[in-house]
Amino acid sequence: MSVNVGVTDKGPSIDLAAWLQTPPGQHLLAWEQSQVDAAVADLFGFHALQLGMPELDGLQANRMPHRWRAGTDLRCEFDALPFESASLDLVLLPHALELADDAHALLREVERVLRPEGRLIIFGLNPASLWGLRQNVGRLRHSREPYLPRQGEFIGYWRLRDWLKLLSFEVEAARFGIYRPPLRTQAWLDRWQWVEGVGSRWWPVLGAVYFIQAIKRVHGMRLVGLARNQRAAAKKAPAVALNNHHKKR
Repeated sequence: MSVNVGVTDKGPSIDLAAWLQTPPGQHLLAWEQSQVDAAVADLFGFHALQLGMPELDGLQANRMPHRWRAGTDLRCEFDALPFESASLDLVLLPHALELADDAHALLREVERVLRPEGRLIIFGLNPASLWGLRQNVGRLRHSREPYLPRQGEFIGYWRLRDWLKLLSFEVEAARFGIYRPPLRTQAWLDRWQWVEGVGSRWWPVLGAVYFIQAIKRVHGMRLVGLARNQRAAAKKAPAVALNNHHKKR
């Protein structure tokens, strides 16, 4: 599964890596880093995987012994992961679904490699936000200076929850963030800092980005058997095609 990056047939575009170096990109990256650090710090298991956006070190606060970031520690096709079924305890998808050629295929593959009771964390840009509105208006006008990278497609929060439900994922935590208008400079973003508290209180679902943490449920599974299987799996890590040795912290 490839990712659409760079120039598109809709006009010149800044790619995601370059956009993350801009003031709004840095703001989004900082918010997501704080959210994921808090979420993964107390998630236990043996094997964790991040797919997409290597600029975000989504597993740095996690203590699982085997952690991989696609593009940094291993190279793989996102819809054909080099892991056995039910072998991972945590998968992180920071904007990977938006950039995937087939988001459904990616989710199905993630469901395959996750263990029962394994965790899935997703970050996505919210089309029902000021940032999403600004981007869509720019696309309609074929703007030469889009606010966000042109590649990828927004996936609505409630739409994504429906997809997860069909794959037997249960959402256990969700939140929105970034309520400032789609401004380009740090000075103007700072001037609108006050709106963060107001937005999270009065219109929480209109944040520019959303975070979802879900758990893979398998109906009728006995947790005693699951614990026994996890202890057995801990004796060896899944086989993967590594660029470098896996991280141990």
